[in-house]
Amino acid sequence: MRFCILIFSIPLLFFSCKKQSEILSDFNCKTTAFNNLEEITDIKKTFAVQFPKTWKTKLFYDAVQSSIFTADSTKQLTETLLLDITFINKSINFDAIFKLSQEQKSLSKNLIQTRSKEIKLLNTPSYYTVSKGKKRTFTYQVCNLFIKLNKNNFILAKTEIYGDSLVQERMCEAFSLIEKIKITQ
Repeated sequence: MRFCILIFSIPLLFFSCKKQSEILSDFNCKTTAFNNLEEITDIKKTFAVQFPKTWKTKLFYDAVQSSIFTADSTKQLTETLLLDITFINKSINFDAIFKLSQEQKSLSKNLIQTRSKEIKLLNTPSYYTVSKGKKRTFTYQVCNLFIKLNKNNFILAKTEIYGDSLVQERMCEAFSLIEKIKITQ
């Protein structure tokens, strides 16, 4: 009888375990869950994402892009994360020229790129960079995550983390929210 239970339990366990995304794995993230989420749609209705209802959110758009910017404004800057998700009507290729230009952009802002990698996110080719630097009196890290949607569009999800405490955890929180992006176009 125990053997039968074991035989039926193993496949159930195997199929019920969700594999962690590549970016969460790269950053050794533990499962991060937010409560009380609401879905926010950008002005052009090209994408939607879920954020905690208590966070302050702003929308922006122009002819080429549409953005949702959010942060938990109930916390100090060194305890929260800033997240800017932008749908951009432009082609993108993760070739050597693009990667070099990202490194040069970081250097022009006095940031040192510490890691970069091509991955799959939202089932599409993606590329991220993480850079460190100092802004005013704060140390901070910036993660730029480019998600290629098709030949004409991509999403840039930019996360800024200020201060030195719980940087890894806050970065993981940002990734867990970025993974909730839904393309509505």
